[in-house]
Amino acid sequence: MTRPRDDRGLRGAEAVVRALEDEGVPFAFGIPGTHNIELYDRLGSSDSVEVVLVTDEQSASFMADGLWRASSRLGCVNVVPGAGLTHAMSGIAEAFLDHVPMLILGCGIRRDTGHAFQLHDVDQLAMVAPVTKGAFRPSRAEDIYPAIRQACDLARSAAPGPVMVEVPASLYMRPGHDPGDPGVRPSPAERLVPPSAEQVRDLAGTLLAARRPLLYLGAGAAPAADRLVELGELLESPVATTLQGKGVFPESHPLFAWPGFGAAAPPFVRRIAAACDATLAIGCRFSEVGTGSYGAVPPEPLLHVDIDPAAIGANYEPHLGLVADSAILVPALVDELRRRGCDRRPDPDLRRRLEEGRRETRAAQRTPTGAGGVTPGLLLSAIQESLGPDTVFATDSGNGTFLAAEMLTLDLPRRFLAPIDYSCMGYAVPAAIGAALGLPGTPVAALVGDGAFLMTGLEVLTAAQRSLPVAFFVLRDRELAQIAQFQATVYNRRESSALPDYDLAALARGLGVRCLELPNDGAIDAVLAGVAERLAGGNPVVVDVAIDYSAKSWFTRGVVKTNLARLPWADRLRLVARAVTRHLSG
Repeated sequence: MTRPRDDRGLRGAEAVVRALEDEGVPFAFGIPGTHNIELYDRLGSSDSVEVVLVTDEQSASFMADGLWRASSRLGCVNVVPGAGLTHAMSGIAEAFLDHVPMLILGCGIRRDTGHAFQLHDVDQLAMVAPVTKGAFRPSRAEDIYPAIRQACDLARSAAPGPVMVEVPASLYMRPGHDPGDPGVRPSPAERLVPPSAEQVRDLAGTLLAARRPLLYLGAGAAPAADRLVELGELLESPVATTLQGKGVFPESHPLFAWPGFGAAAPPFVRRIAAACDATLAIGCRFSEVGTGSYGAVPPEPLLHVDIDPAAIGANYEPHLGLVADSAILVPALVDELRRRGCDRRPDPDLRRRLEEGRRETRAAQRTPTGAGGVTPGLLLSAIQESLGPDTVFATDSGNGTFLAAEMLTLDLPRRFLAPIDYSCMGYAVPAAIGAALGLPGTPVAALVGDGAFLMTGLEVLTAAQRSLPVAFFVLRDRELAQIAQFQATVYNRRESSALPDYDLAALARGLGVRCLELPNDGAIDAVLAGVAERLAGGNPVVVDVAIDYSAKSWFTRGVVKTNLARLPWADRLRLVARAVTRHLSG
C-alpha cells in the first residue's frame, strides 16, 4: 500500500529513510558521526528501519552479510566518511567475493563550501570501486531517493553484491522533491531472460546420455532448493555441494555425498566422483576455496549453469555453459527430463557406498584422538541435537569453517554462514548477530576461533544489549590453528602463529554475558544443557571450548597435497628435506 505523501520539500535525511523503508530494509548497522547525525536523528523516528549500534564498523558489514545469508533480507551499512568506511571494507569485500547483496550508505564530506582538506576527506568511491557492483554520489537532494532505490535494485540483481551510495553531508538538510509513488518494479528474476527450450533440451540430452552424472551445487542453487531433490532422484546422481552451498541439498538424503568431491574430500567421495561420466554444476564458480585449491576436477562433460556470466568457463571449460537463474532453470530441466521419460531407479549399490562412507567418516570424526580436550565431531553433533535442525551456524576463517562443513549434517539452505572466497577473520560473531536479528526465535551458534574472537569478540556486547539468543562457541587452542597446521606439515615448525592467552570468562563477564567452560568431551552434555537454558531465556552465552585440533580436516590434508604436487620436483624435495632435518634435529 502506498503511504500518503503530504510533504513537498522532502529533505535529504527523510529521503534516505523513506527509500530504506520502501525497499524493506529492516536494519541500519553502524556508528553515528558528526557528518550523519541528521540522518541518525531521522532514522530514530522510522517505524520499520531499526538502527543497530555496533562496536566497530567491520562488524556492521559482517552483520549485514549474516542478515542476508540467513534471511534474504537486505541490510544497510551506515558509515561516516573515511574511517567508518575503511573499517567496514573487510566485510564489504567479503560480500563482494561471496555474492552477498548489501547497501553501503556512506556519508560524504560537504561539497558546498569550496574548502580543501576537510575532516575524513578521502576518495571513497575510488576505494570501494574494486569491491562493489556500483557506487553512486547524488549531487542534489532530489536525487537521493532514486539513487538508493537503484542501488538496492542493483545489489539484489544477478550476480548480487554490495553497492554504495555516498550522500554528501550537506544534502541531509537540504529540501528536495517528493519522489512520489515508487511503483511496482519487477524482481531480478523477472528481468532475466529464461533459458531457451533448445538449451534445456541440450542439457537434458547430455544428462540422459550419461550413465552416472555428478550433481554439484553451490549457493546459487538455493532458489531452486525445493526441486533439487527431485532432480537428483530423477538422475540417481550422487550430490556434492560447495562450502557456500552446504544445505541446499538435504545432507541426510541417501544421494548426498560431501561438501566437495576432489582431493579435499574423503576417499569414498573421490572414488564415487571418479566413476561419474558427466557433471551438472549449478550455481557455483569453482573457486579456489570451494575446490580445495583447484583440486576438484569435474568429470566430463561439464554442464555449467550460473547466474553470473563471468563464472562460466572461468576455471573449467564447460561442454555446455548456460547463464540462468536456478529458480527458472531447474524446474524447466526437471520437466524436460520427465517429458523424455527419465526416472532412473534407485541404485542400491551407489546408495550403500554413500551411506557406508558417510557413516564411517562420521564415526572417525567423533572418535577422540587421545590428545585431550573436546573432539570437534562430538561437539558439533551434540550442538545439532541440543539446539535442533533449524539452527544457523556462523563460522570463521580457518579450521572452524572446514570442520563444521565436514561434520555438520544440514538439511536446509541458509543455515551455514561462512567467509569463503575472501576468508576474512572476525566474521562469525557479528554474522551470527545479523542472523539472529533476521530470524527471531531461531537458534544461532557462532563457531569462532580464539584468534578471530580477538578481532570482533567485543560485538558480544551488542548481542547482550539486545538480548539476542546466540551461543558463541570460542574454539580455543591458543594458536592460529589452520596456519599452524600448514606450517607444521610443510616446515615442521610453527612461526608467529601462537596466540597470547587471555581470560575469556573475564571478558565475557565484562560484556555482561555468562561464560561456560567446556574442558573435555565428558562435559559436553551438561554445558549444552546450560546453553539451551540461556538461549531459551533470550540471552546470549559464551562457551570456552578447549578444542582438540590434532586431527586435521580433509580440506587441510587435501589442500596441502594438492599444492605440494604442483611444485617442481626440486622444490618438493627441498621442502621435504627441510622438514625432515628439523624433525631429526628436534
